Amino acid sequence: MRVTVAAVDLGASSGRVVRGLAGDGALAIEEVHRFPNGPVRLRGTLHWDVLGLYREVLAGLRRAGEIDSIGIDSWAVDYGLLDERGALLGNPVHYRDARTDGIIPPIDPDRLYRLNGLQFQPFNTMFQLAAEPLLAHAAQLLLIPDLLSYWLTGERGAEYTNATTTGLIDVRSGQWSAELARGLPPGLLPDLRQPGDPAGEHEGVPVTAVGSHDTASAVVAVPAEGEAFAYISCGTWSLVGVELTAPVLTAESRAANFTNEGGVDGTIRYLRNVMGLWLLQECLRCWDTELEPVLRAAAGARGSVFDPNDPVFLPPGDMPARIQRWCREAGERVPETPGEIARSIVDSLALAHRDAVVAAQRLSGKEVAVVHVVGGGSRNELLCQLTADACGLPVIAGPAEATALGNVLVQARAAGAVPGALGELRALVRETQPLRRYLPR
Repeated sequence: MRVTVAAVDLGASSGRVVRGLAGDGALAIEEVHRFPNGPVRLRGTLHWDVLGLYREVLAGLRRAGEIDSIGIDSWAVDYGLLDERGALLGNPVHYRDARTDGIIPPIDPDRLYRLNGLQFQPFNTMFQLAAEPLLAHAAQLLLIPDLLSYWLTGERGAEYTNATTTGLIDVRSGQWSAELARGLPPGLLPDLRQPGDPAGEHEGVPVTAVGSHDTASAVVAVPAEGEAFAYISCGTWSLVGVELTAPVLTAESRAANFTNEGGVDGTIRYLRNVMGLWLLQECLRCWDTELEPVLRAAAGARGSVFDPNDPVFLPPGDMPARIQRWCREAGERVPETPGEIARSIVDSLALAHRDAVVAAQRLSGKEVAVVHVVGGGSRNELLCQLTADACGLPVIAGPAEATALGNVLVQARAAGAVPGALGELRALVRETQPLRRYLPR
């Protein structure tokens, strides 16, 4: 049995609709529609153009042709608020907006971590809600994939893996926390769905809940053999961690800024957010140039090391100047050319990857024998090699399209076209997708 599905995959800088074929030992995807996804600043606030995204999703679904299912994944934490009639109250605010600057957790940080297991990120949904002027008028909150699914089907729900990024889920029970949701309007948080659950129909085609946090989908498609692996879902962010069966909620884990997010099949994505290729993307935007010539220059350049997770690098802006200023103030050699700045970025990311992999092993007690790099960053040969060198472990790079593949696999499994266990899904990825191995030097 084979199925053909549409995977809607929305990233922080672009979105696309992918047509996927799965079953009978086959797994293949074809991008049928790609579109930009940029923030819009309106009267001092950074928004997402969610209506424009919905228009592009509809265009992509038309181009996908005859399909058996639809699944949607996106970035985490951002949301739309609906009024009592189900109408959108305002364009969703971008997580890089400054409205949560200086936010203070509503309860003791140790207690908060024991409840939701999340690293402190000022843009987590619970902190955005503390700064939300429309909250008093809201009847329900839908995260971005759930909002688009609602517009397609008329049915509302909250997919579990993405809901765990809000800070409002009890990480032990996997349910909304009454303590953390205290003060929110009654009924604001919709019923939870699990990956693979039905989510309605669009023009007669089933919509299936997938791992709607894009990292949850990407981790499904990590081509790991066995359990002794770390993963780096590398794109705008680098999500660096290990897969566990239970959360790690120690004070040491909180101090190391590790997060426990829900994964597919009841797993825990125990990881640390690293600023990722956002740094390089913003530099390329400032330089108005392409990636490849900059990486060629970086390969032979001398870089400096900086902390990619410094909050100064979170907002959009003149990233090259910020990196130079950071190095200057820290007493590091100041990179001058685009090649030197790009080399500084990949060197610093590789070391941040190593630090996260080492810490994840120490804090979770899980041994790592190989690091899997998936997502767009798996195409960056310099970064993959430097990550292998820094970690002292083999790096297996690919698939670059892990998020779309994971989305397709969960839909295909729900339809009965592919085997059930995560290990079997990953074996299918290994057998069908191109991978590249980097050995530490």
